[in-house]
Amino acid sequence: MTRPLHVVGIGGTVRAGSSSEQALRIAVERAAAAGATTRVFAGAELARLPMYAPEAGDGGPVARELVEHLRRADGVLIASPGYHGSISGLVKNALDYTEDMRGDALPYLADRSVGLIVTAYGWQAAVTTLTALRAIVHALRGWATPYGAAVNSLQTGFRDGACAEPRVVEQLHTVADEVVRFADLVAASRHDVLSGPQPGEG
Repeated sequence: MTRPLHVVGIGGTVRAGSSSEQALRIAVERAAAAGATTRVFAGAELARLPMYAPEAGDGGPVARELVEHLRRADGVLIASPGYHGSISGLVKNALDYTEDMRGDALPYLADRSVGLIVTAYGWQAAVTTLTALRAIVHALRGWATPYGAAVNSLQTGFRDGACAEPRVVEQLHTVADEVVRFADLVAASRHDVLSGPQPGEG
């Protein structure tokens, strides 16, 4: 690699200090500690994204920056609350912007490791949401890491960006570690693809 790995975090809610956003930031900080450059798109920015509509243009400055960072990303960390058995509309809308990458040499989330984090009030909601999120990542051609973190918010509290439950911190670190490890394994082949002829060139 001629540059550090780049990891993008996506997640949170419109509520400041949400458990899903704090969990995401713990995982992203772990990736940064491993040497990756990082960029987090959390609730406040995600709320500024228009509902994805391909005929409406590029979606504005946040959408442009999100897609730009996803194009550069070697790995992605996604954190969603569990809403009625699935991911939040806020997070799903952000992921829909990967449609702007459909014509790329590596379309959507192809060849990117993707770590998944879900926080929900209860184990059933956490697990069903994690399953739904994994299916979405597969549809976007991303490589979901084997380990996903399901966090029961009824049993775990976050405060000021920290979690007092060591087991949960370990889960979040494991997700980040797997994202970085897989991204490092495929970094050379990704570079070869991205540095070669792109669609429409030649």
